[in-house]
Amino acid sequence: MKIILFDGVCNLCNGSVQFIIKHDSKSVFYFTSQQSKLGKKLIKKYRLEQFDSIVLVSDNRVYLYSDAIVEIVKELDSGLKHLYVFRFVPKTLRDKLYKLFAKYRYTIFGKKEYCMIPSKKLQKRFLHIHD
Repeated sequence: MKIILFDGVCNLCNGSVQFIIKHDSKSVFYFTSQQSKLGKKLIKKYRLEQFDSIVLVSDNRVYLYSDAIVEIVKELDSGLKHLYVFRFVPKTLRDKLYKLFAKYRYTIFGKKEYCMIPSKKLQKRFLHIHD
């Protein structure tokens, strides 16, 4: 199972989740927010207390920062898979840009008071949504 752990109050993160859902026709990914019980459990299990990133947990392996994005786009539909070529950009550069963008995500995109509530159709892809 491929679980994307995201910041449920971040507008950019919520938009990213919506984008992934739209381009994941095979329903490869499942989602949980950092604020959910499962999210907190994953944060503790993988010792992620200090992170500012979308996290991909796949087969007990954790992908952070730009590695998470690269691994996610690899599974998406059509032309988006071609973004996987960014894995050839040095990780230090990719992560530096990612962290800079993540640092200002609330300033640029804002944040919500509460996590999004998925539609009935999408609820099965959100793990532990009723915490």
